[in-house]
Amino acid sequence: MLKSEKYPHLLVNTKAAQFKESDEGGLNLGQVAAVLRRRILLIIGITGLVATAAVLKAETDPPVYQGTFDILTKPVTGESKVIADVPQAINSQDGVSTDSKNSIATTIAVLQSPRVLNPIIEKLQSKYPDLTYKSLLAGLSIQSTAKSSEIIEIQYIDEDQQQVIDVSKLLADAYLKYSLEERQSDVDQAISFVNQQRKPLDERVKYWQNQLRNLRWENSLIDPAQKSQELSEQIAAFRQQQITNRVDLEQLVARYNDLQKELAQQPGERAGNSLLTENVRYQNILTQIQETEIETRQRAAVLTDDNPLMETLRQRKAYLLPLLAEEEMRVQKDFQSRIQSLIARDKSLSDKIKNLNNEMRALATISRNHDNIQRELQIANNGLTQFTTKQQALQIEKAQKQQPWLLLDPKLATVNNPNPVSNSAKLNLALGSILGLLLGVGAALVVDKLSDIFYTAQELKDTTRLPLLGIVPLRKELEPVTETNLSREFQQPNRASFFEVFRSLYTNILLLGSDTPIRSLVISSPGQGDGKSTIAIQLAQAASAMGQRVLLVDANLRSPSLHNRVGLMNVQGLTDIISQDLDWHNVIERSPLEENLFVMTAGPIPPDSVRLLASQKMQDLMNELQGDFDLVIYDTPPLLGFADAYLLAANTNGIVLVAGLGKLKRTAMQQVLEEIQVSGTPLLGMIANKSKEGTPVSHHYYQQYYKQSVSAERVGSVVEVENNYSALRRMRRP
Repeated sequence: MLKSEKYPHLLVNTKAAQFKESDEGGLNLGQVAAVLRRRILLIIGITGLVATAAVLKAETDPPVYQGTFDILTKPVTGESKVIADVPQAINSQDGVSTDSKNSIATTIAVLQSPRVLNPIIEKLQSKYPDLTYKSLLAGLSIQSTAKSSEIIEIQYIDEDQQQVIDVSKLLADAYLKYSLEERQSDVDQAISFVNQQRKPLDERVKYWQNQLRNLRWENSLIDPAQKSQELSEQIAAFRQQQITNRVDLEQLVARYNDLQKELAQQPGERAGNSLLTENVRYQNILTQIQETEIETRQRAAVLTDDNPLMETLRQRKAYLLPLLAEEEMRVQKDFQSRIQSLIARDKSLSDKIKNLNNEMRALATISRNHDNIQRELQIANNGLTQFTTKQQALQIEKAQKQQPWLLLDPKLATVNNPNPVSNSAKLNLALGSILGLLLGVGAALVVDKLSDIFYTAQELKDTTRLPLLGIVPLRKELEPVTETNLSREFQQPNRASFFEVFRSLYTNILLLGSDTPIRSLVISSPGQGDGKSTIAIQLAQAASAMGQRVLLVDANLRSPSLHNRVGLMNVQGLTDIISQDLDWHNVIERSPLEENLFVMTAGPIPPDSVRLLASQKMQDLMNELQGDFDLVIYDTPPLLGFADAYLLAANTNGIVLVAGLGKLKRTAMQQVLEEIQVSGTPLLGMIANKSKEGTPVSHHYYQQYYKQSVSAERVGSVVEVENNYSALRRMRRP
């Protein structure tokens, strides 16, 4: 029998069995989203409760009074019209508080500062002793209006109506006084600053003007960019000529080489030559030679070699052959001359391009210096122009003494008669909803943490750090198959695809015993309701469908249930075999689910199941079963509180632990792993059952494959291939 010492890598290691919180590596957004989905009702309840409380508070709070007045920060006065067309004037920039969003925010911060508000508090301290800077600032609101950024709206809210009137009036006076003092001090400071900055700017402009003049005079140029463009155009033109010349040279050299090959042929073979046919003189001589040869052959049929006419023909051919050779030599020299001419032209173009490139490189340095000088000169000119314009504008503006800001309601009608304002129920509803949502999310996370339950396979894997053999989704398709729907198993894509989950699971278990095959295992779980019996049946069915001879043993002698799930009678079983020495061959039954699947029911419930399972007869029976079947699967009671599974696992290849997601507590899993570690029981891995995380990826790909190409016959072919593969593995076993 295969003992656990043959699988030392499967024993639970102390470090591997230690629990580790899933959030040690950082925030897992996927797990947080899953928690929020599970606790959505709690979140909605808390959000609704807080929002309702906020609305009720808004309805029951006493009314408050609000005083409002607007200030125009850019009044249209005769003075402003005079300087309206003068750029760089202070008033030409929409006032000190409205030239940009940043300046508006700065002005509002100043208006809310103790420097402006403390004098108001001192005046009203005797009448309103409870008035402080913090209380005044809490009821004060300053912001630009939506209609125009040049108008600032000031609001003061308090429960005392008279206090609203007094504070609002003093605020209006204080803000107008602040604007006048601020404007006068700004003008004086600006004039002093402009005068200080003009002198160094004048010197910078003169310096860079001299630098630009010297650079142009030393290099005899006006515009480096124009000169660079001219050189670039020349280089481009010469390069184009060089490319054209090289193309002509390559073509001419190729033709010359072809000519040399053709001249190596016999004169009679050159009649169809593409190069020599272009030479008329050559073709004429060649034609005469060919005609002479033809005539010689014709005369030779009737005349002897010493005939004068034959002698004449030979002399004619001898005369024409030197002429043909001279013409060939002349053609070769013509090609050589043209090649040399193109080579010389290419060298000349290369020299010109090289000289122009050298000139371009020198010009690049000059152009860079020229651009730097022009840039610095432009910056200096711009700065000098701005400060000169600013100086002129400030001189015009210096004479102004009018109030820069203007109250749009001089009588302060809304201040003298403040309107009661109740708290906004809509605002409280929005704020309450946001606060309630945050509290609900926090409560959901805390409650989920305190529930101490595994909800996802990833949580199980991260916490236990043990191998996860498979994930079984919570679907009705995974109910046990009966004889009525067995024939339609592969005709239904959902049923067949979920059956693939257990085929993959069995394959993963086989891979654990790559050196020595897995022949027997125990299916158990930490507690009741984890689905271990269903997993055992489906795993046995998958293994048998793949050609294995599988025996499913109901070793849960405390509460047997396998016979009901597979549709068999529990007349005789494991209890009878051990206690009455029955032949186990007469007790096992073939399952109606698969031809290769056999089932051994539990039999009558014994008074002491542990004594039976720990007996020598049980060990001998397990040895015989393992020798007769390819795979023996034992369904046992839960691990917590019972020793049954540990006794059986000691004589098998190990335990497969089934964890029911949504039910299994972390403390229970931790206790089970500690017991497994103490007992030294080999643990093959875990199966995450009842997963609600969605359809596995394998199921998705199986569905696609099924829709595209799988038919009932092809599924049968797959089963046949798997059976052949399993038979081959049995043949190779020692």
